[in-house]
Amino acid sequence: MKQRFFDLSNSTGGAAVTVRVTTKSARDELSEILPDGTLHIRLTAHGDAAVNQALTQFLAHNLGIPLAQVEIVAGQTGSDKLVAILNLDAKTVSEKLKQK
Repeated sequence: MKQRFFDLSNSTGGAAVTVRVTTKSARDELSEILPDGTLHIRLTAHGDAAVNQALTQFLAHNLGIPLAQVEIVAGQTGSDKLVAILNLDAKTVSEKLKQK
């Protein structure tokens, strides 16, 4: 895995999570949580705009939050992304996704 050049932390606004996306999958799913904490998510979508939309919808649905609380802040055109989750801390995000 290539080295990331940003720090992840909780803030008063929410959590930042790293995501690795695999596209053109048979179904949308959280595949695994990688050793460095990155979420590996498989999506049926392909093409940057469609993948980004599918990713934000997938996370919002699985976290039970409005779509407006999920924002891709880095990696809009790559498979590795930094996603801001507003109003939830990293621990809560992790717990909710592990339940799915």
